[in-house]
Amino acid sequence: MFGVDAFLYMFTHRYRYYLALFLSVYTYLNTEFCNVYEHFGIEISWYYACATIALITFSTLEINRLVEPLLKKRIHPEHNTFRFPLVFFLCSGLIASLVTTSVVLTMGMLVHNYPFSQNITPLKLNLTYASLVNLLYHLINTVIYYYKSFRIKQQQAETLKKLNSQAELQLIKSQINPHFLFNNLNVLSTLVMKNTEDANKFIEVFSNVYRYVLTAKESELVDLSTELEHINEYVFLLEKRFGTGLKVNINTNAASENQYLIPAALQLLVENAIKHNIISKVKPLTIDIETNTSNQIVVTNNLQRKAHQEPSSQIGLNSIIKRYRLLAKDEVLINNDGNIFSVALPLLQTNKIAYGHTYR
Repeated sequence: MFGVDAFLYMFTHRYRYYLALFLSVYTYLNTEFCNVYEHFGIEISWYYACATIALITFSTLEINRLVEPLLKKRIHPEHNTFRFPLVFFLCSGLIASLVTTSVVLTMGMLVHNYPFSQNITPLKLNLTYASLVNLLYHLINTVIYYYKSFRIKQQQAETLKKLNSQAELQLIKSQINPHFLFNNLNVLSTLVMKNTEDANKFIEVFSNVYRYVLTAKESELVDLSTELEHINEYVFLLEKRFGTGLKVNINTNAASENQYLIPAALQLLVENAIKHNIISKVKPLTIDIETNTSNQIVVTNNLQRKAHQEPSSQIGLNSIIKRYRLLAKDEVLINNDGNIFSVALPLLQTNKIAYGHTYR
């Protein structure tokens, strides 16, 4: 009954009173076993002693139950993992001490008509007991809190691992699929016949693009400067293929280039734009990649949808969205007004990343 699952909501669980009852009976039996009342010269009937212990035990539990939601409104546990438990413990302990004082003095002075001086020793003993009960409650609650956090992070890590595998597969498929290889080999064959120097450059860039895609799977994040180097090479391949039918403008500020984003995210967004839109000299597709004042990098393209759309699984874009949520709890913003389609990716600081690692 009092296993880990029973304490998942320590101060609101329906079985919490069984714990308080157990502590009350256990404590009273120990006081009798150790002859505490005789040792300190406390004259009290067993039922009054038991009632005092029970009142303190149950009231301390209820105080914590009432204080917790009020404190959460002022101090968010998710962002104050050390401050919240400390303040919670001190606040509930202070209130429990006041309630304990009231219980002991009521029992001693009103029920038994003892003078105040005769209540000092019982008061000290019961205040000590109240502080220990409060400490026990909070130790259990804190252990379970961190246990739950650990389990959640484990689940998130597993989910992220699956998403990374899915993203890796999507990246490899999108780059090493027969159509992509065929198109680039066609461009290469034309360059070999026309211009050996351009052909050599194309082969070098082509190999760099594949190398980046295959090694990107090893990192959860990459700095923007590295990602821009890759996207510039990728754009070089596309421009050789589409010529003036494709225009890619990249405008970023130097300060943003030390920040982080999902590896190959820009390439996936450029691929999506090319896949779903007409590209021709008459109707060129324009893709803008730029940073903004909101600490984002935005990929925008004009909409000129193909008459016959290729089937889309949306794995790439959905994977980026989910990976951002897991890594940094940040949202990817998508805007489609019928003329322009844009995706804004948050640029991340390493000290804000959920898993706390630096990737380069």
